Amino acid sequence: MAIRAEHEIHSRRKGRNYGVGLLLLGFIGIVFGLTVVKVLGLTDIRQLERFDHVARPQLEPGALEAAEQRAAELEATSNAEASE
Repeated sequence: MAIRAEHEIHSRRKGRNYGVGLLLLGFIGIVFGLTVVKVLGLTDIRQLERFDHVARPQLEPGALEAAEQRAAELEATSNAEASE
């Protein structure tokens, strides 16, 4: 048995729900707009990955070579200690 008469509170809640829905859509629109502006403003897509607050050797020019050199030095040191 369905309720057919709409109470006054139903219309007030419906209005509030529409208001909250519009606020959520506005917030989503703002975030989407800021994302589009940020991505379109980049001259190089690699710039998007630069500000993640994590050390990423592949983004630094000489870091990969330095890491490989350090690994080779450590390997040589461990081989020298193992042979003694």
